[in-house]
Parts: sequence; C-alpha cells; structure tokens
Amino acid sequence: MFAVSSPAIRRRDGVVRFARPGAEWLSTGWNGGRRRADCAYNVSVPEGWARTDLGAYADERLERAGFEDPGPVLFTGVDADHARGARCGPVTACATAGVSNPAVLPMVPAGGTLPGAEPSSDSPAGTVNVLVYADRRLADGALANLVAVAAEAKAATLLAETGFPGTTTDAVVAGHDPDGEPAAFSGSATPIGAATRACVREAVRASLRARYGDGDDRPESLADAPYGVSTDARAQVFEPALEDPDGGRER
Repeated sequence: MFAVSSPAIRRRDGVVRFARPGAEWLSTGWNGGRRRADCAYNVSVPEGWARTDLGAYADERLERAGFEDPGPVLFTGVDADHARGARCGPVTACATAGVSNPAVLPMVPAGGTLPGAEPSSDSPAGTVNVLVYADRRLADGALANLVAVAAEAKAATLLAETGFPGTTTDAVVAGHDPDGEPAAFSGSATPIGAATRACVREAVRASLRARYGDGDDRPESLADAPYGVSTDARAQVFEPALEDPDGGRER
C-alpha cells in the first residue's frame, strides 16, 4: 500500500516554494514543459516590473529567498502573502489569485482583430497561478490532462467569484510522483481529477479573499480593471469534410 506524501509549501521573501523530492512537473509558464525537480516556485514581482532576463531574475529571487533547489518558476503580480493552499486525498494545490488584468470572452463578440504579435509592455498586478501535485504516478496523458483539469477548475471558480474566467497571464504547474501508485487517468470523474477540482476551487477562493477581503477593490467589469482584454474577434465556423470509405471526398 502506498502512503500519501504531501508537498511542503513555504513562503519567504516573496517566493512560494512547493517542495516534493523526486517529483516530475509539467509547467505552462515561462521556460515550461516537463522536468524532474524537487521543487516548483511561484515568485511575486513588484509593480512596474519590466525585467526580460527571466532566467537571471528567477535565479536572483530564489537565491535572495534562500531556496537553492532548481525547479519550474511562475511569476505573479500577487503578493506571496496572499498565497493559499488546499489538500484533498492525494492532491495538494496552492494558488495566488489577482484579477486586475481580466481576460473576458464574450459569447456574442462585437467583432474585432487579434492582438499584435508582441505582448503589452504593461506590468499587470494580477495573474492566477495554480500549482498542483498528485501523489500518484500519472500516465503521460494523465499528467497533461491534470493541467486541463486544474485550469478548468480555476476558470469555473473565477467565473463564480468574479465573473471573469481568467486573466491575461494565468499559468499552471502540475506535478506527480514518478515512483508512486500508478494512475492511468485524471479526468473529473476520477479520484485524482475530483480532488484536483476541489483543491483548486478552495485555494483560488481563499487567495481571492486574502487579496481582496470584502471585494471592494476588486474590478466588477473589464471597464473597472486597470488592465485586461476582451476577445472580440470572430472565428469562422466550418464543418469537417466528409470522406467516403475509399478515402475520396464525398460531394
């Protein structure tokens, strides 16, 4: 029988360390992808932050905080004091949540153009970052799907709490134990998926409460937010072409 081993989560000097020796992580953030590391990090950046040498900056911040172990790093404009964690079964999550830069997705878009190739130089004070760890050995597809499950739970929670599904700079890091009890799937109907949804919901809600208190300074709409975007561009809908059994396209 495999015992559940929860990550140790600590914060120091604006850095949240999510530590689990021997873990494998999949990050959607800067310098993301898969990697084996004992820790993952969420680093708070100051207002007006404009550094572009992200690797050097990450190293500086981890060294200043006294965290020596390398690992995937997320950046956030939310103070690390507002980070909150949650545990459920074999899953642990930690989140920082700020919505000063909401990303709105209207279901009846007015029509518009796509954003430019280069991101805005503004330094938003928001970002909803989620770090989640499952104390199981997830199949490759299950680890990738854990990112989707966490992002979906984050969006559902934000919609209920703020009316926004996310911000312009959200990111997820999902981790697992490569030597743990195997789990082939992580969908919402599985123990891993259900626990992840519960943990992300509670962590994001708690971080929002820590950041905004009674909500008086939380934007109620895109117009109220200092930053943010609305995806007003329309995409062209099409039906996939039907092919006959011999491989030719039917008319």
